[in-house]
Amino acid sequence: MDRTELRFSGWELVAVASVALGAAGVYQFGWSSIRLPLGSRLGAPESALGTVFTLFVVFQTLGQFPAGWVRDRYGPRLPLVAGALCLTGGFVGLAVARSLPAVYVAYALGGVGVSAVYTVAVNTPVKWFNERRGLATGVVGMSFSGLSFLAIPTIRGSVGEAFEGTMFVLAAVAGGGALLAAVVLRDPPTIPDADDSASAALDERAWTWREAVQTWQFWLLYVVFAATNGVGLMIIGKIVSFASALSLPAAAATASASAVALSEAGGVVIGGSLSDRLGRRRTVAGSLVLCGLSLAGAVALGGQGLAVGFVALVGAAAFFRTPMFAVFPNLIADYYGRSYSSENYAALYTAKLFGGVFAGTVASGLVIAIGWSASFLLGAALVGLAGVAMLLLRPAGNSVVRS
Repeated sequence: MDRTELRFSGWELVAVASVALGAAGVYQFGWSSIRLPLGSRLGAPESALGTVFTLFVVFQTLGQFPAGWVRDRYGPRLPLVAGALCLTGGFVGLAVARSLPAVYVAYALGGVGVSAVYTVAVNTPVKWFNERRGLATGVVGMSFSGLSFLAIPTIRGSVGEAFEGTMFVLAAVAGGGALLAAVVLRDPPTIPDADDSASAALDERAWTWREAVQTWQFWLLYVVFAATNGVGLMIIGKIVSFASALSLPAAAATASASAVALSEAGGVVIGGSLSDRLGRRRTVAGSLVLCGLSLAGAVALGGQGLAVGFVALVGAAAFFRTPMFAVFPNLIADYYGRSYSSENYAALYTAKLFGGVFAGTVASGLVIAIGWSASFLLGAALVGLAGVAMLLLRPAGNSVVRS
């Protein structure tokens, strides 16, 4: 990176991006703590609360593309300021809401804010780092769930008795984190000096999203991203119910949920770091195959009533699923250049919507039709095939990358 453009180091950029993303991540990972007190305040049924989170996911996913488009052309400040206003407004709106439509609008607004912060934060290391880009992106990605994990006990302890006050505090934290990032983060005026012939070759041309989507490589990545998100969200959303269906102890069900949360955070950082040494394509391919094998093993051990083995392998499956969140932003930059990396990754990220449909509606239908174990084995096969598909990936056009 060109340090003459900065009065701080690249890792301080990573730290600020991590704080902003972690504060915004409370919208997603703190929802389980907020939903029941909110439902009690409004007398809202379970289906209505589910709709709140669905709207959040939709707006959080689709909002990334316009935020990435603006960031690539005008820098990170504008989307971060807009994101700060949305993040603050979402929690304030939740505090004062007295009807379900108001809650829907507030949490959708928060989703837009999260989308702006996410696309800026995860692409900041992509634009500044030549070496250890995978590790830097992994650290930022880990904060999305990691900081929320630390904050959840406090939220749970206060939200029931002081709902409005807790929402105002969360509004200040989430909005403040984004504003801090708006002040500190910036993009390099040019692509950082390439330190090898491969980097020089890939930066000869900057691919826009319109050009990227015309390549088969983009759509292979899109399918892999959708499939892996679908299986991963199915694990997150249904693993406790699956453990109960296997008649495992309640403690095992709780432990499996905790194992997923902790393993996902670790997998992003370690997988991102390994991708700097092993290559991005190989890292994702190997990790997804191991994810599928781990999930299949969890089904087998769970069926035998081996709770400890079930929890361990569920955690392993979560660990091996998440390296792609550190690798894919960098892989997109490797294949299509870094000038428009934010909008290109945001276009790829829309695949999360299809993954969400699979994890929710489709997976529930599969459980009814073929049973819990068969559904999770199907998920294991799907993510394993996604890993094998990554081995088919080749550089796009004149890009030269270390795979």
